[in-house]
Parts: sequence; C-alpha cells; structure tokens
Amino acid sequence: MTLLVTAFGPDGSQTAVRTAPAPANRLLPSGPPEPLVVSTQGALRLQLPIEQNRVTAIGYHGGSQGSLALHPLGRRGNQGLIGRFFDRVFGSGDSSMTWYQLQGGTGSSTSALAVGAAPDTDVYSPVDGTIAGVTDYVLNGRTQGKRIDIRPLAAPALIVSITRLAADPALTVGSSVAAGRNRLGEVLDLSRLERQALARYTQDAGNHVTVQVFPATALALP
Repeated sequence: MTLLVTAFGPDGSQTAVRTAPAPANRLLPSGPPEPLVVSTQGALRLQLPIEQNRVTAIGYHGGSQGSLALHPLGRRGNQGLIGRFFDRVFGSGDSSMTWYQLQGGTGSSTSALAVGAAPDTDVYSPVDGTIAGVTDYVLNGRTQGKRIDIRPLAAPALIVSITRLAADPALTVGSSVAAGRNRLGEVLDLSRLERQALARYTQDAGNHVTVQVFPATALALP
C-alpha cells in the first residue's frame, strides 16, 4: 500500500519522485546526477547539482542583493488550497519535481535555489561553463567553505554562484566545467550555526547548497 501511494499521484498518474522527503542517512551509492533541469533564468537552464537519490528537498527563497529571479520547474509542494485547485484544473507543467517556498532573503522569493542533501554529499556543476572565481563564503561573520562562481556558456553575461560547500581543491579559476559531470565539492554541515528553513521539509537538519544567478557586472570577481 505504501509503495502504491508514493508511486502514484492523487489522480492516478505515475510520478517520477517520492511525495515524502527521503531520509538523508540512507546508504546509497553516490555519483554524478542524471541530467535534470530544475530551474531557468531566461535562456539559462540550471541542472540539479546533486545526485537525485541524495536530494532531501528542493526549496526557493529570497537571495542576496542583485540576484535574479529564477523560474522553478515542477510543482510547489506547500502552496495554499486555491493554488492546488488551479494546478489540478489548469495544470502546472512538469509535476515530477516538488519544490517548497521558503522564507528569508531579499528580492524575488525565487532568487535562491536550495538543494538539500546530507553533509559530505558530492556537489556537481549545474551548468556548462568556466570557473570565474573561488572565494570565501562568510556566514555570521565567519568563513564557512567557499563560493564558486561559474560563467555559463549559454549566458556569458551572467554568473552562477554556488555556496555552502567545501570546494574541491582541484578547482582553479579559468578551468572548464560540464553540468552534472565536474565535481565542485561537498555539502557543508551548517546546522550548528543557523536554523535552516529547508529542515521543515526534510528528515534532517536541512543542510543544502544554494545556487543563485547574478548579472556578471554585479559581482566583483578576482
């Protein structure tokens, strides 16, 4: 019965992912993610940076100053009754992914993409492009891992910024990366430093990596 409920939606159609968040401590093989676009910004397409079986939840919240609004793909999991009604009547596109609207940040409510996973989970590039910067990421006045900036081939006037991870030491500015193939680093455990909004929709502390998109002119790159 449990398998039937999680494999099919309320209308009986088969879906590609679970309806409940996956436990973060399960023992599954780790590896690069299958190609899956989770969000867009104009012509730019952001792929899932973490292997699908390791993702605990996907959320969006306001990003840093200057970050651009993203267009989430899939279905919002925590929308109100009216939103669910319109989705059922008119449809909302691809329903194989579920994402959650989170509080916090500034600007557009979807300008920061949070992809949840357990600490030490491998993180891969969400786009094809060139490493434009590897700098310290500062949280509550202290350095916590790195910020990796990528200039995407599909939109060279933009910068894709990934934070909340320990960077792979092999990364160098100017090197090329391919979406879902080149490893950027590992998810950090920041649960002791802050209460993470994504935890409401996971079975763990809500650790995650954050992906944002900026105009290239808005960032001071090395």
